[in-house]
Amino acid sequence: MIELPTISQDKAQKVKKPNWLRVKLPVGKEYAQVRKVVDENKLHTICESGNCPNMGECWGAGTATFMILGNVCTRSCTFCAVATGRPPEYDEQEPQRVAEAIKTMGVKHAVLTSVNRDELKDRGAEIWYQTVVKVKELSPETTIETLIPDVKGNWDALYRMIDAGQEVVSHNMETVERLYRRVRPQAKYARSLEQTRLTKEAGKRTKSGIMLGLGETQDEVHKAMDDLVANGLDILTLGQYLQPTKMHIEVAEFIHPDQFDAYREEGLKRGLKYVESGPLVRSSYHAERHVDVPIQAIR
Repeated sequence: MIELPTISQDKAQKVKKPNWLRVKLPVGKEYAQVRKVVDENKLHTICESGNCPNMGECWGAGTATFMILGNVCTRSCTFCAVATGRPPEYDEQEPQRVAEAIKTMGVKHAVLTSVNRDELKDRGAEIWYQTVVKVKELSPETTIETLIPDVKGNWDALYRMIDAGQEVVSHNMETVERLYRRVRPQAKYARSLEQTRLTKEAGKRTKSGIMLGLGETQDEVHKAMDDLVANGLDILTLGQYLQPTKMHIEVAEFIHPDQFDAYREEGLKRGLKYVESGPLVRSSYHAERHVDVPIQAIR
């Protein structure tokens, strides 16, 4: 593969973000309407908690990714802007409130995600299940993607989470194997691969995401693609990591858009059915396009 220009780690923190990473501020009537519904229903969105650069575009289109089970995570991943700590008790009425909000907004495709709730015996699986069921009851035409956390090998919890009728099940790898200890210290690369494999074996359309710009090599990205394909992945998203605060892991390099294009082509060659790849791509970006991706068998 042709080596393309990047911005080195020494320079990454000393220069402004490249032009290709500039985004518009969230404005407009549609954005204001989503903002109102989210606030009135006391909902959390990963758009806000994760400082997503696409919030203006997505909310302006009348869509949002809802984060259930609170906004405090039991994990301390070094890349993530979501608060870490001991979460309060979850709200058993949250599934109904989320479903009503989605109906009010007229969402055609909903993405649901959550913080990690490692302190719960079922990892929050029952709330996951009930949320999907309630959304389907109130909005039967709405398709759903669930971006689920690492269940730490609690496969009974996994099966409950994915058995509610959602069309896509996503679990993000986040980075390449070598960087796991630094980026996801409470996760395991092999365990996340196994979670994807078991999801595929349960007959689901599978999806994952990887952040680039953390110091990974091209060969490591290619290996991650091969590992994911071997474990039944259908859809992969690739995006640029952006440091949310000075307390988080630094950006090692800003990847050029041409390199993202090259990774897209490489992923398709290696057996992925769909690759969403670009500097501003995040897990739920263009998620509505992923519902109809053909499901592949594990090779």
